[in-house]
Amino acid sequence: MKKKIPYVIKERHKRSAHCRKNVQGRNVFNAIIPSGDILEKRQEERKRKAIFPMCQVDEDYHGDLERAEVPNVSKKCVKCKEASAAVVIRAGDAYCRGCFKEYFIHKFRAMLGKNRIIFPGEKVLLAVSGGPSSCSMLSQVQKGLSRNAHKKLRFIPGIVYIDEGGALGQSVEERMKLGAELQAMFKATGFPFYIVPLEQVLDLPSSVVVMAPSSSEQPGSAYKSAVNAFIQSDSSTCLTPQDQEDTSLPEVQESHTRSLQHLIASVKTLTARQDLLNTLRQHLFVHTARTEGYSKLMLGDSCTRLAIKLLTSISLGRGAQLAQDTGFSDSRYGDIISVRPMRDYSAKEISYYNHMFSVPSVFIPSLDTKTTDKSSIQRLTETFVTKLQGDFPSTVSTIYRTSEKLQTACRSSSTANHCERCLLCMCALDTAVENASAFHATLISEQFSQTKVPGATRTQIPRQNPVTPVLTPTGQHCSSDGEENCGRKEGGGGCCYSAKQPQTTNLKTLLCYGCQMTIKDMSSVEYFPQYILSEAQRRRRRSQMKEEITEFLLDDDDDDDEGN
Repeated sequence: MKKKIPYVIKERHKRSAHCRKNVQGRNVFNAIIPSGDILEKRQEERKRKAIFPMCQVDEDYHGDLERAEVPNVSKKCVKCKEASAAVVIRAGDAYCRGCFKEYFIHKFRAMLGKNRIIFPGEKVLLAVSGGPSSCSMLSQVQKGLSRNAHKKLRFIPGIVYIDEGGALGQSVEERMKLGAELQAMFKATGFPFYIVPLEQVLDLPSSVVVMAPSSSEQPGSAYKSAVNAFIQSDSSTCLTPQDQEDTSLPEVQESHTRSLQHLIASVKTLTARQDLLNTLRQHLFVHTARTEGYSKLMLGDSCTRLAIKLLTSISLGRGAQLAQDTGFSDSRYGDIISVRPMRDYSAKEISYYNHMFSVPSVFIPSLDTKTTDKSSIQRLTETFVTKLQGDFPSTVSTIYRTSEKLQTACRSSSTANHCERCLLCMCALDTAVENASAFHATLISEQFSQTKVPGATRTQIPRQNPVTPVLTPTGQHCSSDGEENCGRKEGGGGCCYSAKQPQTTNLKTLLCYGCQMTIKDMSSVEYFPQYILSEAQRRRRRSQMKEEITEFLLDDDDDDDEGN
């Protein structure tokens, strides 16, 4: 007797053509149904997936993913259709050596020509860090100003490099060696260059964190007229690179290096250290551009770097500044406008170009060099994006296209008030929100969590952040030993000591949410450079003065009524 097969035939509704069977002369659509044990197992599996619909750790999906076919480098170039491909940028985009060079150069000049922010004859300061992206940007500018260039660039370039060896704990010999290598690279370009140590940030004036008045935006006709006037003038003399004098590396005082190291060491987490170092570096860029007469600052941020920066900024609470941090232009400082012409290039394209055409670069260690993936938010985001880009090549481009659509909701940089800007990053303050907001809810939760005594009476929660002193006077009134007293305190006029010393300042009220999270990880804010503390005192006094005379000020509506 034949063994029964544990499957039965059951009539079902019409589903697909391959299920058609002929049973007793009738055309029906059937399906093979497993036996009871198999049905129970499948039912349990469906219940488990219903409870845990997301991907499981122990599941392997690599077998189900269909990977794109890797193009062969022996294929022809997609542009000229003649030469063999030498580089594959993306799947299906294989270029020969000549076409890839033409494509790379055209993308750089098209980015500058499309935006029309840099006018002919303007002085542009190139921020070069020694990395592949900034060195590639320097190479593009150098080729664009050569005599045999097809579409020559019409601005006057300069180079600036910030030496951060003091913050990293490098020795003087190591800093001198790296500086000499970069100095030789900069001299080969023929452009004026400035090697600025990061210790100079301690001697900056307070005007660095003050928004300078900028010229009004010029229409497109003004750009065309400026181009015609530049062509008619003798433009060849002003753009020809001149021989540089023998510039020695700047000397740094040991006391300044120790002060800078104390400032960096006062920050507890690596995430806050990198954020603070980026802010100080930007202040030094702006100060160098202002003192040397440059109106534009050119940064070498690539598409990959901006994608990482976008996700990092969201994680650090800087979502309100994404449009300025990742856009092509950034005019938060008013007179100095930062541009990012390398934002269309991926890190892969830049690496291929530098390797194929021998663009020199110098490896400069940073704070996160030789650190683990989870050492900081910036490092973790970089690892996440780069690994995801390896399996899904459209990751970086998708994030990048998202950043292009972002726009700031606040007023423009040219009309915003100085007091409404962050003291550190110079972005518009995002803390002036209503009570029914996520920011205010975060403040309430933070203040409740800081309550240590269970039986203590609850006080009314203020609307602003808790006070963080910048400078707190120490000692007795009028004299440190308390022997002398001017008597002004008893008379109600205040002590002369408080008149001489700066008053306690609420620093958090002058910062955006992202910068508040940075100084929250600092052990003490007294290590801040003096220009930041001085500007904080000035803004605080100005705010107090405005509150005192607010009853005597006329509104804009009243002025319009009087004019009519």
